[in-house]
Amino acid sequence: MGGESVSASVAPEDPPERVLRLYNVHTGERLFTRYCVNGRYDQNEISRINYLLRCHYTNLVKPISVKVIDLLCEIKDCFAKGEEISIISGYRSPLYNAQLRRLGRHVAAGSLHLQGLAIDFAIPGIRTKELSRAAMGFQAGGVGLYPDFVHIDVGEVRYW
Repeated sequence: MGGESVSASVAPEDPPERVLRLYNVHTGERLFTRYCVNGRYDQNEISRINYLLRCHYTNLVKPISVKVIDLLCEIKDCFAKGEEISIISGYRSPLYNAQLRRLGRHVAAGSLHLQGLAIDFAIPGIRTKELSRAAMGFQAGGVGLYPDFVHIDVGEVRYW
């Protein structure tokens, strides 16, 4: 995990378990994972999350920060603990990021997706405005509101 502590948490008090139901909109893959139980991260489950959040364009798998995974879980838990999260983008390879820029998709050249520090997501049935408001409440990094998804990252706190 690149020297990152795997006991990192966004919440002041750890829940007994962290559970995610993820759906990758580009690959059609689904994952149910109980990736943290009693404060202990299951590295096999983290690897499964990393695989689902891989760059769908190049199929490259890179570690996603546990901090951004935990933030995603915390945001989801604000609304519906059992709901499936639609993943639009997790890790983004430099090749794919450059392709998106060439297509005029307004992605940052130094996007935190390139470092595994960002996730773009939606939760069906929950307005993106509500998701972004909840994400901002955590003051854990950047939050971008888009019509069909929300961007979260664990960089500097900022909003757009």
